Amino acid sequence: MDTKELNKIQKDREEKLKKLRDQGFNFPNDFDKTHNLGEIAEKFSDSSKLDLEKNSNRVQSAGRIVLKRVMGKVSFMTLEDTSGRLQAYFSFNNLGDSLEEIKDWDLGDIVGIKGNLFKTKTDELTVEVEEALLLTKSLNPMPEKHKGISNIETIYRQRYIDLMSSQESRELFVKRNKIIQSLRKNLESAGFLEVETPMMHPIPGGANARPFETHHNALDKKLYLRIAPELYLKRLLVGGFERVFEINRNFRNEGISTIHNPEFTMLEFYEAYGNLEKTTNFIQKLVQDSVLEVNNSLKIQYDGKPLDLSKNFKVISVKELLKQKLGIEKLESSKEIFDAAKKHNLKINKSWGWGKVLLELFEKYVEKDLWEPTFVKDYPYEVSPLSRRKDGDKDYTDRVELFIAGREFANFFCELNDPIDQEERFDDQLKQKDLGDIEAMFFDEDYINALKHGMPPAVGVGIGIDRLIMLATDSQSIRDVVLFPTLK
Repeated sequence: MDTKELNKIQKDREEKLKKLRDQGFNFPNDFDKTHNLGEIAEKFSDSSKLDLEKNSNRVQSAGRIVLKRVMGKVSFMTLEDTSGRLQAYFSFNNLGDSLEEIKDWDLGDIVGIKGNLFKTKTDELTVEVEEALLLTKSLNPMPEKHKGISNIETIYRQRYIDLMSSQESRELFVKRNKIIQSLRKNLESAGFLEVETPMMHPIPGGANARPFETHHNALDKKLYLRIAPELYLKRLLVGGFERVFEINRNFRNEGISTIHNPEFTMLEFYEAYGNLEKTTNFIQKLVQDSVLEVNNSLKIQYDGKPLDLSKNFKVISVKELLKQKLGIEKLESSKEIFDAAKKHNLKINKSWGWGKVLLELFEKYVEKDLWEPTFVKDYPYEVSPLSRRKDGDKDYTDRVELFIAGREFANFFCELNDPIDQEERFDDQLKQKDLGDIEAMFFDEDYINALKHGMPPAVGVGIGIDRLIMLATDSQSIRDVVLFPTLK
């Protein structure tokens, strides 16, 4: 639709609204919608359920006009709401002179109707309207029926247009809700308590990331939007709650991509006296149940490729994966790790130790090829500042990450509950900040104080919900599964 045609339509609709207002029209707010359109259509799809006796199938509903056919003294309109669509039949016999005004309604207008259900000659369920009321006048036209919205920028920036014109888009966000409900149900069934922790932190912590800064005027104090709820949730373990979880937003002042949005939804949960094997099995169940919530099978397609989530997920160490990928027999000493980095032309920052180099090798050469579900274990302590060191190998930690389709979906580990060790690691992170690492952890003195009161051994888990929804709905960009993504 060109600009000239659009302006003409808008002007025509504005004139219609002016005429209505001159007649005393005001946007009503007291229409009692007792039936959803899609539920009506589903309930009475079988003609045998319709009682032809007058007033026995009376409904009262409302929706947006998405289709319209005017034929002399009758008019057919298709109305749509969140639940679905239903056809409405307007006739002079039932509505008299008001039919002329009704025929002038436009696509996009929201109307209320009261009437009885019947089936047309073509067996389409329809409401024979006896009363009709214009509830909202639409001044801007809807996207063309068959073309929809082709401009991806419009879809993301004006999501309301996308939702009103695309049933598939609405269904995707219903699926998002179902997946989150599935996660919550599984956690509550396992005895976890849902909690809420602060979104504004005096000290950012719980992850290595650049925070958003803000300022509290009354306190004259700098605050940070949270990059993770981890340190607050673990304070609750200290306080005596043994199983807690939170589903909420995190904020990271970093780049935007198809898998990164500055604000995103995370699930974090913590279990005192848990262990990695049990947690690994539970995470597999969470992922599988989420996928099954919106798919008929665990054998799905993602980005045009088959993906089998039905089997037990593979478990393997970072080092073993690198050895297999790079064809290296030994990758034990720091020298062997730095030699491998040099051989494969990895650009190394002077502040990196061997653990950071090992992780960079993994992220560059292995991560993107982990298509089938894989739990990757045994991360170096240097890149795991909140994880417990492994028994018998202090250079590594009891930390695991889940990768599917070349992306990280979960990060979990046995929590570090030694306050002295944690304090030393915070100090090491501060030294990294001195060397210019913007993603180094801040020192949280109160968290150290909490640990000194005693935190039980525990396993903590973080799962990226947006990415999980992308996987389950075969969506290629995080912008597709976030209602209002951040854009340039």
